Amino acid sequence: MSAVAIKGWCPGALRPMRSGDGLVVRIRPRGGRLDAAQAAGIADLAERYGNGLIDLTTRANLQIRGVSDRSHWPLIDGLADLGLLDADPDSEARRNVLVTPFWTAGDETRSLAAELEEGLARAAPDLPTKFGFAIDDGRERVLADASADIRIERDGAGELLVRADGAEFGRRVTRSEAVPLALALAEWFVVSSGMRGDRRRMAAHLAAGARLPEAFRGDAEPVQRGSAAVPGLGPLGAIVGVAFGQLPHETLRSLAARSQGIRMTPWRMLLVEGMHEMPAGADLIMQPDEPALRAIACSGAPRCRDAHADTRALAAALAPHIPADARLHVSGCAKGCAHSGVAEITLVATRDGFDLVRNGSTRDTPVMRGLSRARLVADPSLLVGGH
Repeated sequence: MSAVAIKGWCPGALRPMRSGDGLVVRIRPRGGRLDAAQAAGIADLAERYGNGLIDLTTRANLQIRGVSDRSHWPLIDGLADLGLLDADPDSEARRNVLVTPFWTAGDETRSLAAELEEGLARAAPDLPTKFGFAIDDGRERVLADASADIRIERDGAGELLVRADGAEFGRRVTRSEAVPLALALAEWFVVSSGMRGDRRRMAAHLAAGARLPEAFRGDAEPVQRGSAAVPGLGPLGAIVGVAFGQLPHETLRSLAARSQGIRMTPWRMLLVEGMHEMPAGADLIMQPDEPALRAIACSGAPRCRDAHADTRALAAALAPHIPADARLHVSGCAKGCAHSGVAEITLVATRDGFDLVRNGSTRDTPVMRGLSRARLVADPSLLVGGH
């Protein structure tokens, strides 16, 4: 029988989560990259052992959906053959490392990621399931808005620094010091926070009054934020978006066949290495002004047993009416799994309809409650304060 995670855990491959359409099996690519054979293999496994649908998550992972208890272990064997499994569920859960997709062959990103992943597997503290690391060591910070608790970045002079999320400055380090200091900072968090309540994340722990020890404090200011990634061609290949982060196995197989490798991102986009023209495919977003890029939606009903509505159908209907500089988040329940942060417009499905939050998250007080799908579609000006 498959080992199924209880509600509230982040799923993995060895510890999947049960949803409305079967087990959700999460795959965490090492270093944030799949080679072409691995990507094609995941597509084959999703077709054979799942329902053929693959999710892209905000933590730059993939999820195979619709897996049954019977097909879970054959799927695990297939992932092992592709080199995509950890030694055990606990090691898998700790390997929560987000990597900038814009590295080049000669920089330090991949070696930092490999060393950090090895350290987490070998002797890591018992961290909360959502606690994560970001390696954002380019000339601009592209992961500044992505969820992470400990960040390896650079300062304006190009020197590495380690920074606790929520702290304005980090400690400048050499290459050999970066990973050991990041792991030591994680140890301090576990001991000092007790991982209670809101203090299960670094920024909340510091905001509650925790003071970093001298060893983790510094005066290194991280380099400026980079601009948001958009679909298009670049020196590394093609960036393609995936509407609501879900693509069929055929699309992933097609991309794998034409690429040198695929780099994951936290923006529900893929960087397809080596492509010199944008790929064709109705399931892909290839223009930066595509309305679907303005909308975020969880899997929704009936795919999620906690969801009160079909979130993606509503998000697709409303996306063309959202201003280009705004974001719409449609959540099937109050948990906000697809987007934990603030959005200009947030709709939260309840048993009584949709609650509307402006410039907030699913945890904030709505300005309107109990809106029906029909009313929202008929009068989308409600979303931006038209009434």
